[in-house]
Formats: sequence, structure tokens, C-alpha cells
Amino acid sequence: MEKLLQGIIEFRNNDFEDHKELFVTLGKEQKPHTLFIGCSDSRIVPNLITKTLPGEIFVIRNIANLVPPFRNSNDYLATTSAIEFAVLSLEIENIIICGHSNCGGCLSLYQSDEKLSKLPHTKKWLEIAKNVKDIVLSMPDSNNIAKREWMTEQVNIVEQMKNLLTFPFIKEKFIKKEINILGWYYIIETGEIFGYNMEKGLFELIN
Repeated sequence: MEKLLQGIIEFRNNDFEDHKELFVTLGKEQKPHTLFIGCSDSRIVPNLITKTLPGEIFVIRNIANLVPPFRNSNDYLATTSAIEFAVLSLEIENIIICGHSNCGGCLSLYQSDEKLSKLPHTKKWLEIAKNVKDIVLSMPDSNNIAKREWMTEQVNIVEQMKNLLTFPFIKEKFIKKEINILGWYYIIETGEIFGYNMEKGLFELIN
């Protein structure tokens, strides 16, 4: 707790003062250009890996960076309402689905029902990614645990990008090229981020 309290003091004395004019402006309104949908994992810090300032990105974080399909939107209002608000009210220009290495949520897709029964809300949430598991298990090398891990994390990103397009208002903007949909795969231990190339159907290092 002491570390958190000390952090508040240091923020006010240093970071806030360095960007005081920005915070005064942000006190009146926000105009983020990007919606960042990432994992709740404590190792993922959106503003840090994108080098963005407060006010630039609107962030949604949940287990395994999932996007409920539009048909199930009323069952998962915390995420879907934030997506709706970002796109229709804030009129963001970009949506990023950011997955990462060593994702506990993706790993949980392969845990037994008995183990997940101790986490009923998590189990319900991960139902959104059931098709991700099915796709990966049908792929070559899925028996290799190490390969299966990163395959699952990457396939998950692509499937959540597809889920975004089930929202009529997102699909319309995407077709009109009024919004960009990006998929990123962040490797924690190297700091590398790979972007999904829709045309090639693969992830390429952003360099």
C-alpha cells in the first residue's frame, strides 16, 4: 500500500506538473483517436507500449482481450457498451485488439471443466473464445504445447477482430474506411509487437 500512496505523490509532483496544460484540457473533454482492447494481465500497459499520453487511447481490458459477438452483446454489457461508446460517441478512428505471450486466459481454454468450475464467471466469459480452441486443435502441431500456446494467442486476436465486424455500426464504418481494425501480438519478454496483415493472413514484426 505504501508504494501505491508514494506513487500518487510522485505523480502529482512530477508527471502531472510535466503535462499540466494537457491535464487542464483533458479536464473538459476527451477526444481519443484509438480504442485499445487488451488483456487485463498486469504486464500489459497500453500507454507504455504505445508511448501515448493521457487522452489518446480509450482502453477496454478483460481476460484474454475478448470481444463478444454482437448477437451476445446484451450478455456482456461491460465490454460491448464501452465499444459502442467509443465508436458512436467518441468516434475513434482505430480499434486495436492486442493479445500477448504467456496469456493465462488463453491457456485456461484448455483447462478441465472441473478446474474452471471454481471460477464460474471466468468459465462463462471464456465461452466467447470456444471457437478459438476448436480452430487451434484442428491445426498441425497443436499437440506441441509450446506451439499451441502462441497459436492460440494469435488465432484469438484474429477471431476477436472478426467479432468486431459483427457489430453493424463497426462493419459499416470499416467498409467505408472510416475506421481501422488492427491486431497486435505483444511478446512480453522481448518487447516486440507483431501486427496482423489481413491480406497475407499472418503476423509481421512492427519495426
